[in-house]
Amino acid sequence: MPPGSSAGLDVHRLVKTFDGLTAVNGVTFQVERGSVFGLLGPNGAGKTTIIRIIMGILGADGGAVHYDGHPITRLESRRFGYLPEERGLYQKTRLRETLVYLARLKGLTQTEATDRVDHYLARFDLTAYAHRNIQALSKGNQQKAQFIAAVVHQPSMIFLDEPFAGLDPVNQIIIKEIIGELQAAGATILLSTHQMESAERLCRAICLIDHGKVVLEGGLSEVKSSYGERCVEVTFDGAIPNEVAQWLQVVETRKNTVIGNLKGGLAPTLKALVELSPVLEFKVREPTLEEIFIAAVKGEQS
Repeated sequence: MPPGSSAGLDVHRLVKTFDGLTAVNGVTFQVERGSVFGLLGPNGAGKTTIIRIIMGILGADGGAVHYDGHPITRLESRRFGYLPEERGLYQKTRLRETLVYLARLKGLTQTEATDRVDHYLARFDLTAYAHRNIQALSKGNQQKAQFIAAVVHQPSMIFLDEPFAGLDPVNQIIIKEIIGELQAAGATILLSTHQMESAERLCRAICLIDHGKVVLEGGLSEVKSSYGERCVEVTFDGAIPNEVAQWLQVVETRKNTVIGNLKGGLAPTLKALVELSPVLEFKVREPTLEEIFIAAVKGEQS
């Protein structure tokens, strides 16, 4: 999808530097309208900077961002939904009052804002806290409140930066359910998270960046397929030999089992490993997104 395309979000050769340090280095990716897209990477990779540039919070030093085929205007960005990684709600105001106020700023009527806020408060089991100051809420409840603020106006484009941070498994499930409902209603969602299992479950396509550069990008099924022919799981009859790293890019080890990506051919690798130590099981399998993430980042660092 070239710059200026009429569908979804298009980030093209984005560049951003801070005091001579390049935080974003020619990043390009496209987010199909109505999809959930994963913007992934280790800490400090540049993910939050990219989101802030798209939202107009930061200016880019190069490149372009288009939404539905045209540059994003300030008015349009205000209609997007944005959950920042840092909590930023007014701490000394009441929860329900604050959420209704923010919903009104997004164009909802008083009745619409009140009804939707009350719906989400009930869904997240926050009704009892409606009239408490936000600073009195736990970190998890503040995270839920900030998520509500990001989606209450039913935006067409939503940016979620670490939405599961500080949440217990039950509330993580609720967040995932709402993300699915928003997508079903037509919303386009860019999800930045360290939870690879959640990204794998929710995302249709991903972009993995490291040190400000794109490491891999594309549909999740295509990405997994490209790694699938090289991902093996080997169980030894005894300890894992130290020399295994000569033949595999090791992603994970547990007891006498190693998971990794082939450095050479399948048959020569199996022959070499058997010569190192008796092998109980050797299988090629589809890698998880977490394993792809680890392998890709390790590959960049080596």
